[in-house]
Amino acid sequence: MKIIPPSYEILDALDRRGLAERIEFSGRVCYKSEDKIDADSAIPFVRKMAEHGHNSVLEMGVVSLRLTGMDRALTAELHAARPRYLQIDAPAADTLLVTGSVRAFREMLLFHPDCRPVRAMAGFLAGRHPYFFDTILPPEGPAADPAIRVSKVPLEEIDGLPPELRLKHRHIAVKFIVNRAVTHEIVRHRPCSFLQESQRYCRYADDRFGGEVSFIKPMFFEEGTPEFSLWQRAMEETERIYLELLRTTTPQAARTVLPNSCKTELIVYANLQEWQHIFRLRTTRAAEPSMREVMIPLHEELQSRFPELALE
Repeated sequence: MKIIPPSYEILDALDRRGLAERIEFSGRVCYKSEDKIDADSAIPFVRKMAEHGHNSVLEMGVVSLRLTGMDRALTAELHAARPRYLQIDAPAADTLLVTGSVRAFREMLLFHPDCRPVRAMAGFLAGRHPYFFDTILPPEGPAADPAIRVSKVPLEEIDGLPPELRLKHRHIAVKFIVNRAVTHEIVRHRPCSFLQESQRYCRYADDRFGGEVSFIKPMFFEEGTPEFSLWQRAMEETERIYLELLRTTTPQAARTVLPNSCKTELIVYANLQEWQHIFRLRTTRAAEPSMREVMIPLHEELQSRFPELALE
């Protein structure tokens, strides 16, 4: 049995990597298979996710595009095809700034294949990342529209946007290592994207987990107190029963005895506007104490970089 403190990590390095690498890193957290990542593993991984429709994984790749040559009719056409959580703004008369996940761009193409701006964006992305669109685009790709020009907006330019636009178009990924009670609350938020360590597939008796279950140290009980001793005894007994069940059954069956105190890894990906909403709810005195334990320092760290995250 292992007892560890809760923690978080802002995945800044992930922003500097390609879409396929970002998606693979996040997806492998679910199965704790990060050891399988190498120089050639990203594209086969994401191609498999796209082929099997694992859309939650494809939400972990977000890209911002600039569309120029957009008149009023084309803009209306795009808004009519707009999926949930896609961010669209018009920083200039004939220009749109569009930010969305790989899932959003795929679903727009699937459900609105005749929309000219959708075809233009899909064609641009397929030219750079064909593996996301192999199963939904013809070999020759979508018909090009010479009136629409598409380009990628680099992260540095997104960071330099006015605060009201940066709130909507700047996405941040955070990896939490917390107990299951905290993750149960975090995953209620929309429009975030989530990928979580899966107790259904992770077999904690295996060597890669040290043959033991990890638990998050509860903030409610001080070490050395009778309450902490009771909690520790309960976790030790739970681990013993879980490991015994694994001798004759599967991880998805054995996990039914695991408690909220179990350590889990969760990646949360959202734009700054949604992070602001999360902090507004999860840092107040009314919030769950274990949630405040990670959200208050996270808010302070992100607000130092993005002042628009200040709470009113």
